[in-house]
Parts: sequence; C-alpha cells; structure tokens
Amino acid sequence: MNQARQRFFIALLPPKRIGQLAEQLKEHFAEVYQSRAAQKSPAHITLQPPFDWLTADLPRLTQHLEYLAGTQPPIPLVLDGFGAFKPRVIFIKVRTTPELLSLQENLTKSLESALGIVHAASKNRPFAPHLTLAYRDLTKPNFYQAWSEFASQPFPFEFTVPQLTLLQHDGQRWQISQEFPLGLEVKS
Repeated sequence: MNQARQRFFIALLPPKRIGQLAEQLKEHFAEVYQSRAAQKSPAHITLQPPFDWLTADLPRLTQHLEYLAGTQPPIPLVLDGFGAFKPRVIFIKVRTTPELLSLQENLTKSLESALGIVHAASKNRPFAPHLTLAYRDLTKPNFYQAWSEFASQPFPFEFTVPQLTLLQHDGQRWQISQEFPLGLEVKS
C-alpha cells in the first residue's frame, strides 16, 4: 500500500484582484526588506494549519471537505489595514466576524472528529485571521523599518468568499489543490 504523505492546509482565498494586490505587497517585502518566505503560497487566510495526509487517502479528505463546505454559508470578509505579530510577521488584518469564527470552528472540529486532523498549537491560542505578507525570514531590523511604513496605512476591502480551498505543498511552494463551494446545501 502506498504510504506516501503530502502536506496540506485549508484556507480562504481572496478574490483575484485583492489577491494580486497582496502579491504586489509580498513582492515589495521581498525587494525592500529581503523577506521572501510569504511568496511561497498564494494570498490566503488559514483556517486549518498545515497537516500531513496519506496520498492514497486523499479522496476521503476531499469528500469530507466537499460535504462540510456545502453545509456552511459563503463568508463575508473585511480587510482592515495592517497588523503585526512583533517582531517577525506583518500581515493584512482580517476582521474577526461571527461568520468567520463559526466557519473556522466548524471546520477544525469536524476535521478532528471525522479525520483525526489536529493542529495542537492552534488549540492553545485564539484564531487570529490574517493575510501574511512577511514572516520567518523578516529580520528584526527590517521588521521595525517595514512596520513603520505599514502600521498606519489603510487597506479597506469587503468581499464574500464562495469556497474553501485545499492547498498542497509541491516540495517548493503551496499550490491550490482543490476548491469546495460553500453553501450548496445551506437553506436561506
């Protein structure tokens, strides 16, 4: 039996135009502040942090995500400026709404109970939705310089995300594996 494992995570992706703006900001961080790590994934809001999954068992994961997504409504999101986890991470702030909290909680509880997928570190801290622009390879001096540039800048956008996205690591970067429409089974 094939015991190969792949790395996955589950996220919400912004609309193309906003994703492109976020990618331009990541490029700015790469060029000006030498922080390139965030460029290894599309702009996203992580709902379920990375986990390993058997490749042979991928249909079970995708069937579960398809079912779960169908029971959840599309998610309205509000982006509201920039934030930081000092002294290494700068991100676009995502307003924490009841709808977003509900989706994230339903997803993580469902993945744990049905598939045994648990991210232990996330269980010990509150969900903090954000779109990462720079992290890991952002040095402390560059963080403080970048933070002085972005701390008070606006980034006001509102939109609705119509699907969950499963991302898969290809050995170099994260790629979109599959999308699961939200709300197919939700009654108005």
